[in-house]
Amino acid sequence: MEVHEDSSSVILPDGELGTTTPSLRFSKTCLKNVFSVILLFIYLLLMAVAVFLVYQTISDFREKLKHPVMSVTYKEVSFYDAPGIAFYPGRARLLSCKHHYYDHIPPLINPGQPGDIECTTQRINYTDPFTNQTMKYALVVQGPRDVKKRELVFLQFHLNETDQDFSAIDYLLFSSFQEFVSSPEKAKFMKDCESSYSSWKFSAGFRTWVKMSLVKTKEEDGSETVEFKQETSVVNYIDQRTKPRSDQLFFVVFEWKDPFIQTVQDIITANPWNMIALLCGIFLALFKAADFAKLSVKWMIKIRRRHLKRTRQVTNHIS
Repeated sequence: MEVHEDSSSVILPDGELGTTTPSLRFSKTCLKNVFSVILLFIYLLLMAVAVFLVYQTISDFREKLKHPVMSVTYKEVSFYDAPGIAFYPGRARLLSCKHHYYDHIPPLINPGQPGDIECTTQRINYTDPFTNQTMKYALVVQGPRDVKKRELVFLQFHLNETDQDFSAIDYLLFSSFQEFVSSPEKAKFMKDCESSYSSWKFSAGFRTWVKMSLVKTKEEDGSETVEFKQETSVVNYIDQRTKPRSDQLFFVVFEWKDPFIQTVQDIITANPWNMIALLCGIFLALFKAADFAKLSVKWMIKIRRRHLKRTRQVTNHIS
């Protein structure tokens, strides 16, 4: 009797079911998932850096608003507005006043004697702005203008006798002699100048050479203040008069130091447009990163579902 075997009932070994192909697919899927997770973490790190940059940009902008930077500019001029020079000579008397050019002062003729007064001067009395009781006498002289020709003003004062140990004359500078001349209330004008500007002194027995420079400061409210800076050199006067005298002679020279007006103002270096552009770029990067992360998560879920589906199919096939 012949025995016939049914080929459909033959059980094949496990290695012959073609399980190598699902394993290879599983390893590729695993690598893709790992790579996607790494990319996701990288983009999360970039998002954290972008958030930090946003915070730092806003903090820097606020800090620059609180602390403006001082800006100094120089403007070259050929002529200055003639300054006013207010002298407080006391009992001293003005002997001579002349304008000279190119730093040249001719030799003195009859020092101690009245000479030519070729300057524009005005005399004024007003009450002391600090006490409002003491009367003050001021001699206001028009200062030099032509800085290119190195114009200077040379003045000589004389004091007969003094009971003080030291002899000196006070003076102050203000920005415009013409404003003083056109002011309807000159006494109030001088009181305001004395309250706003510093005063200096020059001593007897010397030639004091004052070189002036002008500094303008712009305030936050748009107003402008003027300040004078001075460089002073002092030369001893050799009295060559024949007879010994007990009087005192004062010599002073005023000249512009250079043709540059210095302007000082506080500027805010923070540019809002740069900050807005930077923030737009950062937020765009954030949205792109969030969109990529969203797509990566969806892709990982899709791959996971596909893997689970294939696993079920293989399991069903084996069953």
